[in-house]
Amino acid sequence: MPGNSQRKGAVRKKGKTTPAGSGGRVRRALEGKGPTPRAEDRPYHKAYRSRGADEAAKTTGQRSGGRKSTGSRSGAPSSAGSDWVIGRNPVLEVLLAGLPVRRAYVADGVERDDRLRDILKFAAEHNVPLLQATRAELDRLTGGGVHQGVALQLPPFEYADNEDVLANALDSDTPGLVVACDSITDPRNLGAIVRSAAAFGAHGVIIPERRSAQMTAAAWKTSAGAAARVPVAQVTNLNRTLKGYANAGFTVVGLAGEAETDIAGFPGIDGPVLVVVGSEGEGLARLVRENCDVLVHIPIGSGVESLNASVAAAIALYEISRARA
Repeated sequence: MPGNSQRKGAVRKKGKTTPAGSGGRVRRALEGKGPTPRAEDRPYHKAYRSRGADEAAKTTGQRSGGRKSTGSRSGAPSSAGSDWVIGRNPVLEVLLAGLPVRRAYVADGVERDDRLRDILKFAAEHNVPLLQATRAELDRLTGGGVHQGVALQLPPFEYADNEDVLANALDSDTPGLVVACDSITDPRNLGAIVRSAAAFGAHGVIIPERRSAQMTAAAWKTSAGAAARVPVAQVTNLNRTLKGYANAGFTVVGLAGEAETDIAGFPGIDGPVLVVVGSEGEGLARLVRENCDVLVHIPIGSGVESLNASVAAAIALYEISRARA
């Protein structure tokens, strides 16, 4: 009889029943999820892993009586802190370019190929100490980057004092020549400008602290070691610096494609000169233009809108040195 069946599910259970529905999923889906969590609070974010490594280092330091932990038998630091170069090709290029190396690491049991053999050979011939570390240690030090079992840590770049650059340029036997960079954000462009400054006898390069590339590993490598020979100064206010050079007797020359004056014949080329190079996209900022004594252009074909910033700087420095000779 109906209701007397012994088959499973035929008897209604006692208690309050709930009609079929979404179970609240639709309502919950329509609710806001709140503010986006910080990067260091998201487990899948690099900042989260870095924070975990820092906290682990602090804990280890407390356990060791308050001393900062060096990580392991290899002397590896607990966090990055300086600029890192990882991967076999980049590491070899940095070594060949003569960049200063703070620490160099090779993972235990890493598979050797021609690149790694060249790295080991160079290190042996030039007395570059290589520390052994586990892959886990290198993963932690490099933030999980693809290091291929080898990594270099470069020391923080030591910027020169702008007052010293100005004084050296004024005291030089040759007319002062300094390059200032306005909004050069590509470190490779910055490195190339530093290299050109060294090639044509400039007394220094000036970069602003904000909205500018810094002397990172990429800039070091592109400069081909010239950053060790030409002082690079970092200033808080580029416009104030331009005024200071103008008051000291420098002719402040800005590179601008629409200018009427040719780079080869601007007034004051025989005396102290400060060349200002703007970004490839935006060029010189408005206030920077106003603080230039003269704007000059490099003659190029009509089919090309502009030159790369580092190329323009090299041509300008060549024309200045040629005119003086």
